[in-house]
Formats: sequence, C-alpha cells, structure tokens
Amino acid sequence: MDLHQLRVQIDAIDRDLVSLLERRMDVAAAIARYKQSQGLPVLDAGREAEKIASVLAMCRADTGDLIAGLYGPIMAASRTYQARIMERDDG
Repeated sequence: MDLHQLRVQIDAIDRDLVSLLERRMDVAAAIARYKQSQGLPVLDAGREAEKIASVLAMCRADTGDLIAGLYGPIMAASRTYQARIMERDDG
C-alpha cells in the first residue's frame, strides 16, 4: 500500500472520529442539563479518573498510554462545553 492510500484511510478514520466526538459532545450537553437541574458541578474528578482507567484497560499494551492520554483533552473539552451550555441556559 502506498502513502496516498494510507492517507486516504486516515482521512476516513478522521471523519468517523469527528462524528463520534460530536455525538460525545451531544451527550455531554445532556449531562450538563442534568447536572444543572440537580445543582451538580461540571467537574467530577472521580468519574474522570474511572474513565481514564477504563479506557486504558480497553487499549493494546503498545498504545494504551497514548490513547488514554488523549482522553484528558477530550474530557477538558467536554467540561468546557458543559460549562458553556450551563452558562447559556442560566443567561
């Protein structure tokens, strides 16, 4: 397989990842509304630690630390999005 064909595969995977991340943000929005209705804070550090551990357990040994490391920024983006929704709904 040549470089162009490999890059085409990466492009297709990236389209899937964007779609999945947007679905994740949709669920994060629903979580934000729930948290807001229950007076809960955006950050649940215990849940985030559990999530990182569960992701790490799903990964191959040679990629686990790299993939689990991506979840910190993903969860930070989710928190930012949740806070944005909660502020908008308060306003």
